[in-house]
Amino acid sequence: MTPTFTLLIVDDEKQNRALLTELLQDEHRIILAKDGKQALERAREHLPDLILLDVLMPEMDGYTVIRALKNDDLTRNIPVIFITALDSPGDEERGLELGAVDYISKPFNPAIVRVRIRNHLQSVRQRRMLEQMAMLDSLTGIPNRRRFNEVFEQEWRRCMRDGAPLSLIVVDVDHFKAFNDTYGHAAGDEVLRRIAASLQTSLRRPGDFVARYGGEEFVMLLPGIDSEGARILCEHTRADVESERIAHAVSDVAPWITISLGGATRVPRDSTPNPELFSLADSCLYVAKNSGRNRVAWAPPAES
Repeated sequence: MTPTFTLLIVDDEKQNRALLTELLQDEHRIILAKDGKQALERAREHLPDLILLDVLMPEMDGYTVIRALKNDDLTRNIPVIFITALDSPGDEERGLELGAVDYISKPFNPAIVRVRIRNHLQSVRQRRMLEQMAMLDSLTGIPNRRRFNEVFEQEWRRCMRDGAPLSLIVVDVDHFKAFNDTYGHAAGDEVLRRIAASLQTSLRRPGDFVARYGGEEFVMLLPGIDSEGARILCEHTRADVESERIAHAVSDVAPWITISLGGATRVPRDSTPNPELFSLADSCLYVAKNSGRNRVAWAPPAES
Protein backbone atom coordinates (compact mmCIF):
# COMPACT_ATOMS: atom_id res chain seq x y z
CA MET A 1 0.00 0.00 0.00
CA THR A 2 1.34 3.43 -0.98
CA PRO A 3 1.17 5.84 1.99
CA THR A 4 -1.43 8.55 1.37
CA PHE A 5 -0.78 10.75 4.38
CA THR A 6 2.25 11.99 6.29
CA LEU A 7 2.18 11.89 10.09
CA LEU A 8 4.57 13.71 12.40
CA ILE A 9 5.05 11.92 15.72
CA VAL A 10 6.50 14.09 18.49
CA ASP A 11 7.58 12.44 21.75
CA ASP A 12 10.70 12.76 23.86
CA GLU A 13 10.63 9.05 24.74
CA LYS A 14 12.18 6.79 22.10
CA GLN A 15 9.99 3.85 23.13
CA ASN A 16 6.79 5.80 22.50
CA ARG A 17 8.03 6.97 19.09
CA ALA A 18 8.87 3.39 18.15
CA LEU A 19 5.51 2.08 19.35
CA LEU A 20 3.50 4.63 17.37
CA THR A 21 5.69 4.13 14.31
CA GLU A 22 5.14 0.37 14.39
CA LEU A 23 1.42 0.95 14.81
CA LEU A 24 1.02 3.38 11.90
CA GLN A 25 3.85 2.93 9.40
CA ASP A 26 2.04 0.36 7.24
CA GLU A 27 -0.60 2.92 6.28
CA HIS A 28 1.21 6.24 6.51
CA ARG A 29 4.53 7.98 5.96
CA ILE A 30 6.02 8.68 9.38
CA ILE A 31 8.22 11.62 10.39
CA LEU A 32 9.70 11.64 13.91
CA ALA A 33 10.69 14.43 16.28
CA LYS A 34 12.11 14.00 19.77
CA ASP A 35 11.47 17.51 21.13
CA GLY A 36 9.52 20.68 20.52
CA LYS A 37 12.22 22.51 18.55
CA GLN A 38 12.65 19.59 16.19
CA ALA A 39 8.88 19.27 15.87
CA LEU A 40 8.51 22.85 14.65
CA GLU A 41 11.37 22.47 12.18
CA ARG A 42 9.99 19.25 10.72
CA ALA A 43 6.43 20.52 10.63
CA ARG A 44 7.57 23.44 8.45
CA GLU A 45 9.80 21.24 6.31
CA HIS A 46 7.38 18.36 5.64
CA LEU A 47 3.94 19.98 6.22
CA PRO A 48 2.46 16.73 7.57
CA ASP A 49 -1.23 15.93 7.30
CA LEU A 50 -1.52 15.22 11.04
CA ILE A 51 0.68 15.74 14.09
CA LEU A 52 0.66 13.40 17.11
CA LEU A 53 2.07 15.54 19.89
CA ASP A 54 3.14 14.59 23.40
CA VAL A 55 2.38 17.20 26.04
CA LEU A 56 5.02 16.46 28.67
CA MET A 57 8.40 17.21 27.07
CA PRO A 58 11.42 19.02 28.53
CA GLU A 59 12.32 22.60 27.53
CA MET A 60 9.35 23.06 25.19
CA ASP A 61 6.14 21.23 26.13
CA GLY A 62 3.31 20.31 23.79
CA TYR A 63 1.23 23.36 24.71
CA THR A 64 4.08 25.65 23.67
CA VAL A 65 4.56 23.70 20.44
CA ILE A 66 0.90 23.90 19.42
CA ARG A 67 0.86 27.65 20.13
CA ALA A 68 3.84 28.07 17.81
CA LEU A 69 2.21 25.90 15.15
CA LYS A 70 -1.03 27.90 15.25
CA ASN A 71 0.85 31.22 15.08
CA ASP A 72 2.63 30.20 11.87
CA ASP A 73 0.72 30.69 8.61
CA LEU A 74 2.51 27.68 7.13
CA THR A 75 1.48 25.19 9.85
CA ARG A 76 -1.63 26.62 11.51
CA ASN A 77 -4.05 24.39 9.60
CA ILE A 78 -2.28 21.11 10.36
CA PRO A 79 -4.50 19.12 12.77
CA VAL A 80 -2.87 18.15 16.07
CA ILE A 81 -3.78 15.24 18.34
CA PHE A 82 -2.36 15.32 21.86
CA ILE A 83 -1.16 11.95 23.13
CA THR A 84 -0.30 12.23 26.82
CA ALA A 85 -0.45 10.72 30.27
CA LEU A 86 -2.33 13.78 31.49
CA ASP A 87 -5.94 12.69 31.69
CA SER A 88 -7.82 15.24 33.78
CA PRO A 89 -10.75 17.13 32.18
CA GLY A 90 -8.85 20.38 32.74
CA ASP A 91 -5.83 19.12 30.79
CA GLU A 92 -8.03 17.96 27.93
CA GLU A 93 -9.95 21.25 27.89
CA ARG A 94 -6.71 23.23 27.77
CA GLY A 95 -5.43 21.21 24.81
CA LEU A 96 -8.67 21.58 22.85
CA GLU A 97 -8.81 25.32 23.55
CA LEU A 98 -5.31 25.68 22.09
CA GLY A 99 -6.51 24.09 18.84
CA ALA A 100 -5.99 20.34 19.21
CA VAL A 101 -8.56 18.24 17.34
CA ASP A 102 -8.38 15.30 19.75
CA TYR A 103 -6.83 14.13 22.99
CA ILE A 104 -5.69 10.53 23.50
CA SER A 105 -4.59 9.42 26.96
CA LYS A 106 -1.72 7.05 27.69
CA PRO A 107 -1.58 4.14 27.95
CA PHE A 108 -3.61 4.00 24.73
CA ASN A 109 -5.48 1.27 22.96
CA PRO A 110 -3.82 0.68 19.56
CA ALA A 111 -7.11 -0.07 17.83
CA ILE A 112 -8.67 3.14 19.18
CA VAL A 113 -5.64 5.18 18.08
CA ARG A 114 -5.90 3.78 14.54
CA VAL A 115 -9.62 4.52 14.31
CA ARG A 116 -9.32 8.07 15.63
CA ILE A 117 -6.45 8.85 13.30
CA ARG A 118 -8.33 7.34 10.37
CA ASN A 119 -11.37 9.50 11.16
CA HIS A 120 -9.33 12.70 11.35
CA LEU A 121 -7.51 11.90 8.13
CA GLN A 122 -10.84 11.31 6.42
CA SER A 123 -11.75 14.86 7.40
CA VAL A 124 -8.42 16.04 5.95
CA ARG A 125 -9.22 14.22 2.70
CA GLN A 126 -12.68 15.77 2.47
CA ARG A 127 -11.34 19.26 3.19
CA ARG A 128 -8.72 18.89 0.48
CA MET A 129 -11.31 17.81 -2.03
CA LEU A 130 -13.43 20.87 -1.23
CA GLU A 131 -10.38 23.13 -1.45
CA GLN A 132 -9.44 21.66 -4.83
CA MET A 133 -12.97 22.13 -6.12
CA ALA A 134 -12.92 25.75 -4.96
CA MET A 135 -9.76 26.31 -7.00
CA LEU A 136 -11.17 24.93 -10.27
CA ASP A 137 -13.32 26.62 -12.86
CA SER A 138 -16.56 24.65 -13.00
CA LEU A 139 -17.02 25.09 -16.76
CA THR A 140 -13.58 24.26 -18.13
CA GLY A 141 -12.11 22.16 -15.31
CA ILE A 142 -8.87 24.18 -15.27
CA PRO A 143 -7.73 26.38 -12.36
CA ASN A 144 -9.75 29.53 -11.70
CA ARG A 145 -8.78 33.14 -10.94
CA ARG A 146 -8.43 32.46 -7.21
CA ARG A 147 -5.93 29.70 -7.87
CA PHE A 148 -4.08 31.89 -10.37
CA ASN A 149 -3.60 34.55 -7.69
CA GLU A 150 -2.05 31.96 -5.36
CA VAL A 151 0.24 30.49 -8.01
CA PHE A 152 1.29 33.95 -9.18
CA GLU A 153 2.47 34.81 -5.65
CA GLN A 154 4.30 31.50 -5.30
CA GLU A 155 6.05 31.72 -8.67
CA TRP A 156 6.90 35.39 -8.21
CA ARG A 157 8.73 34.64 -4.96
CA ARG A 158 10.41 31.54 -6.38
CA CYS A 159 11.67 33.44 -9.44
CA MET A 160 12.90 36.23 -7.17
CA ARG A 161 14.92 33.73 -5.12
CA ASP A 162 16.33 32.13 -8.28
CA GLY A 163 16.90 35.39 -10.15
CA ALA A 164 14.80 33.92 -12.96
CA PRO A 165 12.35 35.60 -15.36
CA LEU A 166 8.60 35.21 -15.01
CA SER A 167 6.43 35.51 -18.11
CA LEU A 168 2.71 36.24 -17.84
CA ILE A 169 0.25 36.06 -20.75
CA VAL A 170 -3.38 37.19 -20.93
CA VAL A 171 -5.49 35.44 -23.58
CA ASP A 172 -8.82 36.59 -25.02
CA VAL A 173 -11.17 34.83 -27.45
CA ASP A 174 -11.73 37.08 -30.44
CA HIS A 175 -15.32 38.33 -30.94
CA PHE A 176 -16.68 35.87 -28.40
CA LYS A 177 -19.83 37.88 -27.65
CA ALA A 178 -20.74 37.79 -31.35
CA PHE A 179 -20.15 34.03 -31.32
CA ASN A 180 -22.50 33.58 -28.35
CA ASP A 181 -25.15 35.77 -29.96
CA THR A 182 -24.98 33.73 -33.18
CA TYR A 183 -24.45 30.17 -32.00
CA GLY A 184 -25.88 30.27 -28.47
CA HIS A 185 -24.34 30.01 -25.00
CA ALA A 186 -24.12 26.22 -25.04
CA ALA A 187 -21.89 26.41 -28.11
CA GLY A 188 -19.94 29.22 -26.44
CA ASP A 189 -19.35 27.07 -23.36
CA GLU A 190 -18.03 24.28 -25.56
CA VAL A 191 -15.63 26.72 -27.24
CA LEU A 192 -14.27 27.78 -23.85
CA ARG A 193 -13.76 24.15 -22.86
CA ARG A 194 -11.89 23.41 -26.09
CA ILE A 195 -9.69 26.47 -25.79
CA ALA A 196 -8.89 25.64 -22.17
CA ALA A 197 -7.83 22.15 -23.25
CA SER A 198 -5.75 23.58 -26.11
CA LEU A 199 -3.98 26.03 -23.79
CA GLN A 200 -3.19 23.25 -21.34
CA THR A 201 -1.79 21.09 -24.11
CA SER A 202 0.49 23.91 -25.26
CA LEU A 203 2.23 24.04 -21.86
CA ARG A 204 5.09 21.56 -21.94
CA ARG A 205 6.80 21.97 -18.56
CA PRO A 206 5.45 20.93 -15.13
CA GLY A 207 5.81 24.49 -13.76
CA ASP A 208 3.82 26.14 -16.56
CA PHE A 209 0.31 27.17 -15.55
CA VAL A 210 -2.97 28.20 -17.18
CA ALA A 211 -6.22 29.38 -15.59
CA ARG A 212 -9.53 30.81 -16.66
CA TYR A 213 -9.44 34.40 -15.46
CA GLY A 214 -13.08 35.17 -16.17
CA GLY A 215 -15.51 35.22 -19.09
CA GLU A 216 -13.55 34.49 -22.26
CA GLU A 217 -10.20 35.50 -20.74
CA PHE A 218 -7.45 33.09 -19.74
CA VAL A 219 -4.08 33.70 -18.13
CA MET A 220 -0.83 31.76 -18.43
CA LEU A 221 2.29 31.79 -16.23
CA LEU A 222 5.65 30.63 -17.56
CA PRO A 223 8.26 30.73 -14.77
CA GLY A 224 11.88 30.65 -15.85
CA ILE A 225 11.14 31.49 -19.50
CA ASP A 226 12.47 34.69 -21.02
CA SER A 227 10.45 36.91 -23.34
CA GLU A 228 11.76 35.31 -26.52
CA GLY A 229 10.90 31.79 -25.42
CA ALA A 230 7.52 32.88 -24.07
CA ARG A 231 6.62 34.66 -27.31
CA ILE A 232 7.49 31.57 -29.35
CA LEU A 233 5.28 29.43 -27.12
CA CYS A 234 2.44 31.96 -27.46
CA GLU A 235 2.69 31.90 -31.25
CA HIS A 236 2.40 28.12 -31.19
CA THR A 237 -0.55 28.39 -28.81
CA ARG A 238 -2.32 30.91 -31.06
CA ALA A 239 -1.73 28.71 -34.13
CA ASP A 240 -2.98 25.60 -32.30
CA VAL A 241 -6.32 27.26 -31.48
CA GLU A 242 -6.71 28.53 -35.04
CA SER A 243 -5.92 25.09 -36.45
CA GLU A 244 -8.95 23.61 -34.70
CA ARG A 245 -11.13 25.46 -37.24
CA ILE A 246 -14.06 26.05 -34.91
CA ALA A 247 -16.57 27.83 -37.17
CA HIS A 248 -17.13 31.53 -36.41
CA ALA A 249 -19.04 32.96 -39.37
CA VAL A 250 -19.53 36.43 -37.85
CA SER A 251 -15.87 37.10 -37.02
CA ASP A 252 -14.09 39.71 -39.13
CA VAL A 253 -10.76 38.08 -38.28
CA ALA A 254 -11.19 34.60 -39.74
CA PRO A 255 -14.06 32.19 -40.48
CA TRP A 256 -13.17 30.28 -37.31
CA ILE A 257 -12.36 30.93 -33.66
CA THR A 258 -9.10 32.77 -32.98
CA ILE A 259 -7.41 34.19 -29.90
CA SER A 260 -5.36 37.27 -29.09
CA LEU A 261 -2.53 37.22 -26.56
CA GLY A 262 -0.66 39.90 -24.63
CA GLY A 263 2.40 39.12 -22.58
CA ALA A 264 5.17 40.54 -20.44
CA THR A 265 8.34 39.21 -18.84
CA ARG A 266 10.07 40.51 -15.74
CA VAL A 267 12.67 39.25 -13.27
CA PRO A 268 11.14 39.80 -9.81
CA ARG A 269 13.29 42.04 -7.61
CA ASP A 270 11.08 42.19 -4.51
CA SER A 271 9.34 39.52 -2.45
CA THR A 272 5.97 41.25 -2.81
CA PRO A 273 4.31 40.29 -6.12
CA ASN A 274 3.97 43.31 -8.38
CA PRO A 275 0.55 43.62 -10.09
CA GLU A 276 2.27 45.68 -12.79
CA LEU A 277 3.23 42.45 -14.57
CA PHE A 278 -0.41 41.58 -15.13
CA SER A 279 -1.21 45.17 -16.13
CA LEU A 280 1.58 45.14 -18.72
CA ALA A 281 0.35 41.87 -20.21
CA ASP A 282 -3.24 43.11 -20.21
CA SER A 283 -2.20 46.34 -21.98
CA CYS A 284 -0.42 44.27 -24.62
CA LEU A 285 -3.57 42.22 -25.09
CA TYR A 286 -5.41 45.42 -26.04
CA VAL A 287 -2.62 46.25 -28.47
CA ALA A 288 -3.03 42.83 -30.08
CA LYS A 289 -6.79 43.29 -30.33
CA ASN A 290 -6.54 46.82 -31.70
CA SER A 291 -3.96 45.68 -34.25
CA GLY A 292 -6.32 43.20 -35.87
CA ARG A 293 -6.59 40.34 -33.36
CA ASN A 294 -5.36 36.75 -33.82
CA ARG A 295 -1.85 37.81 -32.84
CA VAL A 296 0.63 38.15 -29.98
CA ALA A 297 1.79 41.50 -28.57
CA TRP A 298 4.61 41.72 -26.02
CA ALA A 299 5.75 44.36 -23.55
CA PRO A 300 9.23 45.82 -24.09
CA PRO A 301 11.93 44.78 -21.62
CA ALA A 302 12.27 46.71 -18.37
CA GLU A 303 14.74 49.54 -18.27
CA SER A 304 17.94 48.65 -16.42
